[in-house]
Amino acid sequence: MPRLRRRPEAPWVAPGTGSCAEVQASTTPRSAKEMALDQLRQFLARMQEEPALRARVLTAATADDVAQIAAGVGFSFSGDELLRFSGQKVGRVTVSKQDLPGEYN
Repeated sequence: MPRLRRRPEAPWVAPGTGSCAEVQASTTPRSAKEMALDQLRQFLARMQEEPALRARVLTAATADDVAQIAAGVGFSFSGDELLRFSGQKVGRVTVSKQDLPGEYN
């Protein structure tokens, strides 16, 4: 990682770049929500490639169950984040909430 030095015309500049935009973009922390959505997208992509994983997900009863399956294979997102992703598509997978009889909202 480049060492940063202070310049009067720019708040933080990497040596030799003359610009702070690239350094700021690479050091801006990502929110937990953004990281969880990336994890969710990566999990859905992997699910397309692995029939056994897809079968486990399709038999899951709740979004929290799906999140636990994902955690077991190295992905981190919550059931709530999965539900908020409902209606969106990643590759050939569209996330949809199943309304079951007797379910409380």
